[in-house]
Amino acid sequence: MQHMWLSLLSGLCLHLVFLCSAEEGLEFPNFDGKDRVMDINERNYKKALKRYDLLCLFYHEPLPANKGLQKRFQMTELVLELTAQVLENKDIGFGMVDSQKDVKVARKLGLEEVGSLYVFKDDRVIEFDGELSADTLVEFLLDVLEDPVEMINNAMEVRAFERMEEDIRLIGYFKGEDSYFKAFQEASERFQPYIKFFATFDKSVAKHLSLKMNEVNFYEPFMEEPAIVPGRPLSEIDIVEYVTQHRRATLRKLRAENIFETWEDDMDGIHIVAFAEEEDPDGYEFLEILKDVARDNTNNPELSIVWIDPDDFPLVPSYFDHLLGKTFKLDLFRPQIGVVNVTDADSVWLDMSNDEDLPTAEELEDWIEDVLSGRVNTEDDDESADEPENPDSYITEDSDEIHDLDEGDNDDNYN
Repeated sequence: MQHMWLSLLSGLCLHLVFLCSAEEGLEFPNFDGKDRVMDINERNYKKALKRYDLLCLFYHEPLPANKGLQKRFQMTELVLELTAQVLENKDIGFGMVDSQKDVKVARKLGLEEVGSLYVFKDDRVIEFDGELSADTLVEFLLDVLEDPVEMINNAMEVRAFERMEEDIRLIGYFKGEDSYFKAFQEASERFQPYIKFFATFDKSVAKHLSLKMNEVNFYEPFMEEPAIVPGRPLSEIDIVEYVTQHRRATLRKLRAENIFETWEDDMDGIHIVAFAEEEDPDGYEFLEILKDVARDNTNNPELSIVWIDPDDFPLVPSYFDHLLGKTFKLDLFRPQIGVVNVTDADSVWLDMSNDEDLPTAEELEDWIEDVLSGRVNTEDDDESADEPENPDSYITEDSDEIHDLDEGDNDDNYN
């Protein structure tokens, strides 16, 4: 099911096509006008699969009659063309599959969701769940090209590994390639590139990380200590089942490369969403409070907070401000936390209007407990809802305006 906020975000992300030079370390040229994206059909799809190490296919509706949607379709094509141009020296093919003209091809390739991008590598199919911009897609594809397991061999690489607090990551200690490492490697392919897998054959590295032979540690984002994956040695199925069960982190950062996967992974129809600029003093302080709350509640399977850093999405602040701030004037450049209903975009936000103090970890935990218990919910502004116990502790956002804006966009083909 495509949720309303998913469609709102997808519409926003397409506007980032022309901002793709913003990523540090990536300098994108202007489009040179050369066609590199193929029209994939029943005659050429097998040849394309054999020809490239990676084949990236966009599964789309037929060209719409609406001029606005035609422009959006052309922008999507431009993203693919520019990505293909930047990666021209890599063995990556790009193509488009029409959901109406190429039904048989789509069925044979397992393409199911119109508007999605699929990457074929060896015998695997990876669905791209990220922001449809050239810089994000380039980095994603380069990650897919890499080996699914990165080796840690020295102290410098250990330090780099330990600084990756925002990522879910696993690391295992094995005797060598011809060992239980193979099961670890096969499991990593199931999650590449969204979850990072590391391994070491070095005894000193394993000692520093407190790893025993054939042991695997699982690092949840922002947690100070890893969890040991139970069992030793582990099979591929053991690892896959553990990661699948624990991949929803207590505090997770919304990223361009998996923005839709994260948004679809709601908790019983809601997301607890926090906005905080890490580079801003108040934002940094609030993020540290969020980390404390997450660490105190890491064993609560009912809690998952999505952290959005507005600096990572240049157009998100004004976009959300237009949708959510018109009534209550939420300033997303300041720390905010709220609960959002993913089906109708109703939301309730913790009142943080006091410019002097941010809520303490204890106060934030009390509010979250009210959310999880249902005492604070997105129906509190509806006539049929019961009165909340403490109506002054939060503010509600009426979704009628969002419904009107969403319907006016007429973006059904890009939901």
